[in-house]
Amino acid sequence: MAEQNNKAQQPEQDLNQLLKVRREKLTNLQEAGKDPFVITKYDQTHHTEDAKELYIAHEAKLLAGRPEVNVEGLDEEQAKEAINNDYNERRAIMDASPIEVSIAGRMMFKRVMGKASFCNIQDLKGRIQVYVARDAIGEDAYADFKKSDIGDIYGVKGYAFRTKTGEISIHAVEMVMLSKSLQILPEKFHGLTDTDMRYRQRYTDLIMNAEVKDTFIKRSQIISTIRKYLAGEGFMEVETPMLVANAGGAAARPFETHFNALDEDLKLRISLELYLKRLIVGGLERVYEIGRVFRNEGLDTRHNPEFTLMELYQAYTDYNGMMDLTENMFRYVAQEVLGTTTIVYNGIEMDWGKPFERITMVDAVKKYAGVDFNEIKSDDEAKAIAKEKNVEFEKHHKKGDILNLFFEEFVEEHLIQPTFVMDHPIEISPLTKKKPEDPNYVERFELFMNGWEMCNAYSELNDPIDQRERFKAQEALLALGDEEANTTDEDFMYALELGMPPTGGIGYGIDRLCMLLTDSYAIRDVLLFPTMKSLDK
Repeated sequence: MAEQNNKAQQPEQDLNQLLKVRREKLTNLQEAGKDPFVITKYDQTHHTEDAKELYIAHEAKLLAGRPEVNVEGLDEEQAKEAINNDYNERRAIMDASPIEVSIAGRMMFKRVMGKASFCNIQDLKGRIQVYVARDAIGEDAYADFKKSDIGDIYGVKGYAFRTKTGEISIHAVEMVMLSKSLQILPEKFHGLTDTDMRYRQRYTDLIMNAEVKDTFIKRSQIISTIRKYLAGEGFMEVETPMLVANAGGAAARPFETHFNALDEDLKLRISLELYLKRLIVGGLERVYEIGRVFRNEGLDTRHNPEFTLMELYQAYTDYNGMMDLTENMFRYVAQEVLGTTTIVYNGIEMDWGKPFERITMVDAVKKYAGVDFNEIKSDDEAKAIAKEKNVEFEKHHKKGDILNLFFEEFVEEHLIQPTFVMDHPIEISPLTKKKPEDPNYVERFELFMNGWEMCNAYSELNDPIDQRERFKAQEALLALGDEEANTTDEDFMYALELGMPPTGGIGYGIDRLCMLLTDSYAIRDVLLFPTMKSLDK
């Protein structure tokens, strides 16, 4: 038994020994006056991919018109000699006018071969091979390099060249260790067994997986492109409170906290809506915010309790104007970030270049469920047809609630191409203006694609009397146990009573948009640090 225990402990003992060796190497460097951690900056002139592109352009200029080597009619040895001579001549031309670069990044590979070695340096934009020769960087520096470890961060000065195999590399003339890695990188991340570690240690995930880094670079580009588009449309970016006394603007259960200085209970916001509307009242006619909101709900592939929401409000327009704005914005973001308006997600192609389909919720349910809610006249009739179609509902649900349940059950999965679903029932839309021709419905749309809700938008309710009645209805639901119902926000009501112009509003989750544009399976794949259960729980 003791022998089996020793064998089980062996991998951990080996790891501890390797970690000990790394710390000893650091100590030796420090004692020799070469402590990498005292270096405060490094003059990085290029990233790896920039250096490659610069070399390619320079090579094309210097070697323009030079014919490719001709080996026709030559035997194998003669062909090799001709190719070698051609390479040496090209190399001589390039070396006479070198492209000098200074890069910095993490060493991901090293092969030592006597007086000359190779390593790969990885930075923000990619990797590049570095040729490290003792005669070029000096005997002491070469000796230190040979003792370096995978994961160490280096600054490299040298000149670009192309190897005989055609790989653009850097011939180092200086190697400076900028940081000593005291931990050991995994060989690679793969499979579901590593998913939990990838999310918890996103920094390691970014180091080891280039596609993950690309996802988050694209996420940043998506957000900056949204800002660019909205700036071009005259919108002002603003910031509103995260800690609020009344968390309204959406159907969601809030997180609660306590503010010690005021001895007052507060909530984390679930939406951006009510404060942005206050700004519309104040005369800021086009406003938006991109910010975190918090909803005390479950975790799945499309939901995280904290996520990034974009909400905008525009005075003197309605939900039709919001549909036009949304369609143009999504199309613009895709073109700018991906270079195309054809999106492929999980093998399914979506065309954002064509006009988005527009359909009412009633017509969508009629199309896919075969039930015409225009023919249903009462709540009891709606409940009867729900029982017939095996659609579950609650006792307090009305006709409009059941219409929405039918939509969720029978329609959503079919909405793959971009589709605006319009004119929702008033029961599920407490902040939306009624349709003048039918007060049972409101001027609201949701944008669907890939079977997902991507966007929610209204002709905003600006009638304070109607709004107060809707808040009362929400409070009645709260009393019945609906933890997602809103309560009356008296400060917002006062603002509304001052007068808010006709206004259109949009809200959509940035994370879900990032999932589509990066072909990411789960919301956690587009969140740098997703919510995770503590390991000690």
